[in-house]
Amino acid sequence: MTDLTPTPSYSLTIRLQVPNRPGMLASVTQAISTLGGNLGQIDLIEQTRHISLREITVDAASTEHAETIVEAVKELPDIKVVNVYDRTFNLHRGGKISVESRIPLRGQADLAMAYTPGVGRICSAIAKDPDQVYALTIKQNTVAIVTDGSAVLGLGNLGPEAALPVMEGKAMLFKEFGKIDAFPICLATQDTDEIVETVKRLAPVFGGVNLEDIAAPRCFEIEARLQRELDIPIFHDDQHGTAIVSLAALINALKLVNKSLSETKIVINGAGAAGVAIARLLQKAGATKILMCDSRGILSTQRVDLNSQKREFAVEESGSLADAVKGADVFLGVSAPGVLTPEMVRSMATDRIVFAMANPIPEIQPELVTNDVAVMATGRSDYPNQINNVLAFPGIFRGALDCRAQTLTTTMYLEAAEAIASLVKPSELTPEHIIPSVFDERVAPTVAAAVQHAARQAGVARI
Repeated sequence: MTDLTPTPSYSLTIRLQVPNRPGMLASVTQAISTLGGNLGQIDLIEQTRHISLREITVDAASTEHAETIVEAVKELPDIKVVNVYDRTFNLHRGGKISVESRIPLRGQADLAMAYTPGVGRICSAIAKDPDQVYALTIKQNTVAIVTDGSAVLGLGNLGPEAALPVMEGKAMLFKEFGKIDAFPICLATQDTDEIVETVKRLAPVFGGVNLEDIAAPRCFEIEARLQRELDIPIFHDDQHGTAIVSLAALINALKLVNKSLSETKIVINGAGAAGVAIARLLQKAGATKILMCDSRGILSTQRVDLNSQKREFAVEESGSLADAVKGADVFLGVSAPGVLTPEMVRSMATDRIVFAMANPIPEIQPELVTNDVAVMATGRSDYPNQINNVLAFPGIFRGALDCRAQTLTTTMYLEAAEAIASLVKPSELTPEHIIPSVFDERVAPTVAAAVQHAARQAGVARI
């Protein structure tokens, strides 16, 4: 496999003591560069006539790569490594989010209004008119991020404690991109009934629920039941966020190769939550030729190991992933590293579109098929065309909360995908720019407007 690109995910700060004479710092930077480390900022901390104390920031490709770089620096003559900081771990220390008051308490009067006795009047008002909870509490702008830790990123069933850093990060994204207050709720159960009942009991506080990192097939039932039994939006981001952004990117990629969605043969590798949701949304958008594969190959009607979600996409055809991609126009991967080979890609139809979205290592390294594809996308931020859910969920919830939607519909997802795609103008559309940046400030408001419009058209908006 091609060596991975260095990334800030594996970023180090190396503090070292260097003799204060010409060429010594250069020997350090050369050693790092020779091993493929990506040099960042170099700071001078302290200097005397004899020594310099410096900090060098380095991006590596993996934990092992980072350790190799540090050992190489330690072996340099006259260079002393004082300390090594893992910048990612340092960023997470103490947690990434906090709760702050919106109003100051400057004296007894403020306290009497914000808390007892004045708050009693607010409680009474809500008791008389429960709908006032939206106007008089945080419910109007607060989302619960709920997980059981059973499918954390691509790492598997790590449990609720290990899932918490991801949920904290999600809360940051809600705030930064959607101006929504979100709170992580990591449940110490993986029982479907218990999860549903717990979320229902927590629901009075929240205007919506974002389900996250819950394994398939339980995630499908949990979402469906909560959507039926609660009157606030329920959104499983691993399903619908991935599907919305994938569709948005595909809309623009197909424009580049002048192919229609209805006539395009699409292979989806990975039949879990994301894969099934992508297939369902593509069908709603007009796709008619979809082959789905899991680790055992094509979802065939001849197989007896398929759950109900997989059976929904079973076909008479059978075979391996290699068989499935022959003559395909599009490959969408939400599966595992390295499962797609250059030979498989070259067996596809002309003007191939490959979305290799496994993280952190894609189904195929882009460098291996640079000259063999018309459009390439991944889930990584260090390659062009990152398929990132943050393009969808902040705007989805912003729109749903603002119109107080009772539920979320497929039409909202389709409208959101079209809205995201529309932000790349025809004059800007290139093989390396089919999707807007996550830092494009137009994204969340544009998605929110599309969601509100669809909600009102469907009659599920309460304001």
